[in-house]
Amino acid sequence: MNSALQKVYFHVGISKTGSTFLQKRVFPFLSKIDYIPTNRYQNIFFEIEKIKSKNILISREFDRQFEIEVVKFSNKYPQSTPIIVLRRHDEYFASQYKRFVKNGFTGGLNDFLDLEDDSGFFKKTHFSFKHQINVLKEHFSKKPIVLFYHDLKSNPKKFIADLCFYTNSTINIESVNFSSKHRSYSEKQLKTIKVVSKYFDLRKRRLFNNTLFHLIWRFYLSIFRYSVLYLSFLVPKFLYSREPLIDPDYLTKIKDYFNEDWESCLTYKNVK
Repeated sequence: MNSALQKVYFHVGISKTGSTFLQKRVFPFLSKIDYIPTNRYQNIFFEIEKIKSKNILISREFDRQFEIEVVKFSNKYPQSTPIIVLRRHDEYFASQYKRFVKNGFTGGLNDFLDLEDDSGFFKKTHFSFKHQINVLKEHFSKKPIVLFYHDLKSNPKKFIADLCFYTNSTINIESVNFSSKHRSYSEKQLKTIKVVSKYFDLRKRRLFNNTLFHLIWRFYLSIFRYSVLYLSFLVPKFLYSREPLIDPDYLTKIKDYFNEDWESCLTYKNVK
Protein backbone atom coordinates (compact mmCIF):
# COMPACT_ATOMS: atom_id res chain seq x y z
CA MET A 1 0.00 0.00 0.00
CA ASN A 2 1.10 3.56 -0.66
CA SER A 3 2.63 4.77 2.62
CA ALA A 4 0.77 8.07 2.25
CA LEU A 5 -2.51 6.15 2.63
CA GLN A 6 -1.41 4.29 5.75
CA LYS A 7 -1.92 5.51 9.29
CA VAL A 8 1.15 4.71 11.35
CA TYR A 9 1.00 4.99 15.15
CA PHE A 10 4.38 5.05 16.85
CA HIS A 11 4.36 4.24 20.59
CA VAL A 12 7.66 5.59 21.95
CA GLY A 13 7.28 4.48 25.57
CA ILE A 14 8.75 5.99 27.62
CA SER A 15 10.45 3.31 29.73
CA LYS A 16 8.83 2.19 33.00
CA THR A 17 5.35 3.37 32.02
CA GLY A 18 3.65 0.03 31.42
CA SER A 19 5.19 -0.55 27.99
CA THR A 20 5.83 -4.26 28.56
CA PHE A 21 2.22 -4.82 29.63
CA LEU A 22 0.95 -3.03 26.53
CA GLN A 23 3.39 -4.78 24.19
CA LYS A 24 2.63 -8.27 25.47
CA ARG A 25 -0.96 -8.15 26.68
CA VAL A 26 -2.73 -5.42 24.73
CA PHE A 27 -1.19 -4.52 21.37
CA PRO A 28 -1.15 -8.11 19.98
CA PHE A 29 -4.91 -8.40 20.61
CA LEU A 30 -5.98 -5.20 18.91
CA SER A 31 -8.23 -5.50 15.86
CA LYS A 32 -8.39 -3.23 12.80
CA ILE A 33 -4.70 -2.44 13.19
CA ASP A 34 -1.50 -4.39 12.47
CA TYR A 35 0.96 -4.47 15.36
CA ILE A 36 4.68 -4.88 14.70
CA PRO A 37 6.28 -6.44 17.83
CA THR A 38 9.36 -4.94 19.43
CA ASN A 39 11.54 -7.89 18.42
CA ARG A 40 11.09 -6.81 14.79
CA TYR A 41 11.95 -3.15 15.39
CA GLN A 42 15.55 -3.61 14.25
CA ASN A 43 14.27 -3.82 10.66
CA ILE A 44 11.25 -1.62 11.22
CA PHE A 45 11.16 0.15 7.86
CA PHE A 46 11.29 -3.16 6.01
CA GLU A 47 8.56 -4.51 8.31
CA ILE A 48 6.30 -1.54 7.59
CA GLU A 49 6.75 -1.93 3.85
CA LYS A 50 5.57 -5.54 4.05
CA ILE A 51 2.23 -4.57 5.59
CA LYS A 52 -0.63 -3.79 3.21
CA SER A 53 -3.30 -2.79 5.71
CA LYS A 54 -4.36 0.76 6.46
CA ASN A 55 -3.50 1.01 10.17
CA ILE A 56 -0.14 0.08 11.67
CA LEU A 57 1.04 0.21 15.29
CA ILE A 58 4.72 0.18 16.23
CA SER A 59 5.99 0.12 19.79
CA ARG A 60 9.42 0.69 21.25
CA GLU A 61 10.32 2.18 24.63
CA PHE A 62 13.01 4.84 24.85
CA ASP A 63 14.69 6.87 27.59
CA ARG A 64 18.11 8.47 27.00
CA GLN A 65 18.03 7.57 23.29
CA PHE A 66 14.58 9.15 22.84
CA GLU A 67 15.51 12.04 20.55
CA ILE A 68 17.90 10.04 18.38
CA GLU A 69 15.31 7.34 17.72
CA VAL A 70 12.49 9.81 17.14
CA VAL A 71 14.54 11.70 14.55
CA LYS A 72 15.57 8.46 12.84
CA PHE A 73 11.99 7.20 12.56
CA SER A 74 10.43 10.54 11.64
CA ASN A 75 12.89 11.07 8.80
CA LYS A 76 11.27 8.07 7.10
CA TYR A 77 7.68 8.38 8.37
CA PRO A 78 7.04 12.01 9.37
CA GLN A 79 3.28 11.56 8.90
CA SER A 80 3.09 9.09 11.82
CA THR A 81 1.09 9.74 14.97
CA PRO A 82 3.36 9.38 18.02
CA ILE A 83 2.02 7.96 21.29
CA ILE A 84 3.77 8.65 24.58
CA VAL A 85 2.87 7.47 28.10
CA LEU A 86 4.10 9.62 30.99
CA ARG A 87 4.66 8.89 34.67
CA ARG A 88 5.06 11.41 37.48
CA HIS A 89 8.73 12.36 37.71
CA ASP A 90 9.49 11.06 41.20
CA GLU A 91 7.89 7.69 40.46
CA TYR A 92 9.62 7.55 37.10
CA PHE A 93 12.98 8.32 38.73
CA ALA A 94 12.55 5.64 41.41
CA SER A 95 11.57 2.97 38.90
CA GLN A 96 14.37 3.86 36.50
CA TYR A 97 16.98 3.96 39.26
CA LYS A 98 15.97 0.50 40.50
CA ARG A 99 16.06 -0.83 36.96
CA PHE A 100 19.56 0.48 36.34
CA VAL A 101 20.85 -0.72 39.72
CA LYS A 102 19.53 -4.17 38.88
CA ASN A 103 21.50 -3.96 35.64
CA GLY A 104 24.79 -2.89 37.20
CA PHE A 105 24.61 0.84 37.96
CA THR A 106 26.69 1.55 41.08
CA GLY A 107 26.25 5.31 41.51
CA GLY A 108 24.12 7.20 43.98
CA LEU A 109 20.95 9.16 43.35
CA ASN A 110 22.80 12.33 42.41
CA ASP A 111 25.02 10.34 40.04
CA PHE A 112 21.88 9.13 38.32
CA LEU A 113 20.18 12.54 38.01
CA ASP A 114 21.94 15.69 39.16
CA LEU A 115 19.44 18.52 39.57
CA GLU A 116 22.10 21.15 40.24
CA ASP A 117 25.03 20.64 37.85
CA ASP A 118 23.24 18.29 35.43
CA SER A 119 26.24 15.96 35.43
CA GLY A 120 24.33 12.75 36.12
CA PHE A 121 23.86 9.61 34.03
CA PHE A 122 20.45 10.98 33.04
CA LYS A 123 20.27 14.64 32.06
CA LYS A 124 17.46 16.94 33.15
CA THR A 125 16.25 17.11 29.57
CA HIS A 126 15.59 13.35 29.75
CA PHE A 127 13.11 14.12 32.55
CA SER A 128 11.50 17.09 30.83
CA PHE A 129 8.27 15.66 29.46
CA LYS A 130 7.27 18.98 27.89
CA HIS A 131 10.52 18.81 25.97
CA GLN A 132 9.76 15.27 24.80
CA ILE A 133 6.27 16.26 23.66
CA ASN A 134 7.77 19.21 21.78
CA VAL A 135 10.31 16.92 20.11
CA LEU A 136 7.43 14.76 18.88
CA LYS A 137 5.54 17.83 17.66
CA GLU A 138 8.62 19.09 15.84
CA HIS A 139 9.39 15.87 13.99
CA PHE A 140 5.94 14.47 13.22
CA SER A 141 3.16 16.12 11.27
CA LYS A 142 0.47 14.59 13.51
CA LYS A 143 -0.16 15.83 17.03
CA PRO A 144 1.17 13.42 19.69
CA ILE A 145 -1.22 11.31 21.75
CA VAL A 146 -0.29 11.74 25.42
CA LEU A 147 -1.45 9.14 27.95
CA PHE A 148 -0.63 8.65 31.63
CA TYR A 149 0.68 5.71 33.62
CA HIS A 150 -1.49 6.51 36.65
CA ASP A 151 -4.58 6.09 34.44
CA LEU A 152 -3.30 2.72 33.27
CA LYS A 153 -2.83 1.64 36.89
CA SER A 154 -6.10 3.00 38.29
CA ASN A 155 -8.43 2.08 35.43
CA PRO A 156 -6.69 -0.11 32.83
CA LYS A 157 -9.88 -0.91 30.91
CA LYS A 158 -10.62 2.77 30.33
CA PHE A 159 -6.98 3.39 29.41
CA ILE A 160 -7.19 0.64 26.78
CA ALA A 161 -10.53 1.98 25.53
CA ASP A 162 -8.99 5.43 25.10
CA LEU A 163 -6.03 3.91 23.29
CA CYS A 164 -8.38 2.10 20.91
CA PHE A 165 -10.33 5.31 20.30
CA TYR A 166 -7.23 7.27 19.33
CA THR A 167 -5.78 4.50 17.14
CA ASN A 168 -9.03 3.54 15.37
CA SER A 169 -8.74 0.01 16.70
CA THR A 170 -10.88 -2.33 18.78
CA ILE A 171 -10.24 -5.08 21.31
CA ASN A 172 -12.09 -7.82 23.13
CA ILE A 173 -11.28 -6.64 26.63
CA GLU A 174 -11.87 -10.15 27.97
CA SER A 175 -8.79 -11.30 26.05
CA VAL A 176 -6.52 -9.03 28.10
CA ASN A 177 -4.66 -10.64 30.99
CA PHE A 178 -4.72 -8.17 33.89
CA SER A 179 -2.97 -10.42 36.41
CA SER A 180 0.12 -8.99 38.10
CA LYS A 181 3.58 -9.62 36.73
CA HIS A 182 6.46 -10.65 38.97
CA ARG A 183 6.87 -8.46 42.01
CA SER A 184 9.53 -5.77 42.03
CA TYR A 185 12.92 -6.68 43.39
CA SER A 186 13.27 -6.05 47.09
CA GLU A 187 15.42 -3.40 48.72
CA LYS A 188 17.71 -6.16 49.97
CA GLN A 189 18.16 -7.67 46.51
CA LEU A 190 18.97 -4.31 44.93
CA LYS A 191 21.41 -3.33 47.69
CA THR A 192 23.18 -6.67 47.22
CA ILE A 193 23.58 -6.38 43.48
CA LYS A 194 24.70 -2.77 43.80
CA VAL A 195 27.60 -3.88 46.03
CA VAL A 196 28.48 -6.84 43.79
CA SER A 197 28.43 -4.57 40.73
CA LYS A 198 31.31 -2.55 42.19
CA TYR A 199 33.52 -5.62 41.76
CA PHE A 200 31.92 -7.26 38.70
CA ASP A 201 30.67 -5.13 35.81
CA LEU A 202 27.06 -6.28 35.36
CA ARG A 203 26.01 -3.55 32.93
CA LYS A 204 24.30 -4.64 29.74
CA ARG A 205 26.78 -4.05 26.94
CA ARG A 206 28.17 -5.65 23.80
CA LEU A 207 31.63 -7.16 24.15
CA PHE A 208 31.70 -9.26 20.97
CA ASN A 209 30.80 -8.41 17.39
CA ASN A 210 30.19 -12.09 16.70
CA THR A 211 26.47 -12.78 17.25
CA LEU A 212 26.99 -16.22 18.79
CA PHE A 213 29.61 -14.97 21.25
CA HIS A 214 27.38 -12.02 22.10
CA LEU A 215 24.44 -14.31 22.88
CA ILE A 216 26.64 -16.54 25.05
CA TRP A 217 27.92 -13.46 26.88
CA ARG A 218 24.38 -12.17 27.47
CA PHE A 219 23.31 -15.57 28.78
CA TYR A 220 26.28 -15.72 31.18
CA LEU A 221 25.65 -12.17 32.39
CA SER A 222 21.95 -12.89 33.02
CA ILE A 223 22.72 -16.08 34.94
CA PHE A 224 25.23 -14.25 37.11
CA ARG A 225 22.94 -11.25 37.70
CA TYR A 226 19.87 -13.28 38.67
CA SER A 227 21.94 -15.62 40.82
CA VAL A 228 23.08 -12.61 42.85
CA LEU A 229 19.53 -11.27 43.10
CA TYR A 230 18.01 -14.49 44.37
CA LEU A 231 20.90 -15.69 46.52
CA SER A 232 20.76 -12.37 48.37
CA PHE A 233 17.98 -13.89 50.48
CA LEU A 234 20.68 -15.97 52.19
CA VAL A 235 22.63 -12.91 53.35
CA PRO A 236 21.87 -11.95 56.99
CA LYS A 237 19.79 -8.79 57.23
CA PHE A 238 22.04 -7.20 59.88
CA LEU A 239 24.82 -6.82 57.30
CA TYR A 240 22.80 -4.22 55.39
CA SER A 241 22.69 -0.50 56.07
CA ARG A 242 19.41 0.87 57.38
CA GLU A 243 19.68 3.72 54.89
CA PRO A 244 17.07 3.28 52.14
CA LEU A 245 18.24 2.62 48.61
CA ILE A 246 16.29 5.70 47.53
CA ASP A 247 16.05 8.63 49.93
CA PRO A 248 12.40 9.81 50.09
CA ASP A 249 13.65 13.39 50.48
CA TYR A 250 15.39 13.15 47.11
CA LEU A 251 12.17 11.94 45.50
CA THR A 252 10.35 14.93 46.98
CA LYS A 253 13.06 17.18 45.59
CA ILE A 254 12.57 15.69 42.12
CA LYS A 255 8.80 15.99 42.35
CA ASP A 256 9.04 19.65 43.33
CA TYR A 257 11.67 20.45 40.71
CA PHE A 258 9.58 19.06 37.85
CA ASN A 259 6.16 20.02 39.23
CA GLU A 260 5.52 22.71 36.61
CA ASP A 261 6.51 20.30 33.85
CA TRP A 262 4.12 17.66 35.20
CA GLU A 263 1.19 20.02 35.68
CA SER A 264 1.64 21.30 32.14
CA CYS A 265 1.51 17.75 30.76
CA LEU A 266 -1.67 16.99 32.70
CA THR A 267 -3.46 19.79 30.84
CA TYR A 268 -2.49 18.42 27.42
CA LYS A 269 -5.49 17.84 25.14
CA ASN A 270 -5.47 14.88 22.76
CA VAL A 271 -7.15 14.97 19.37
CA LYS A 272 -8.16 12.01 17.25
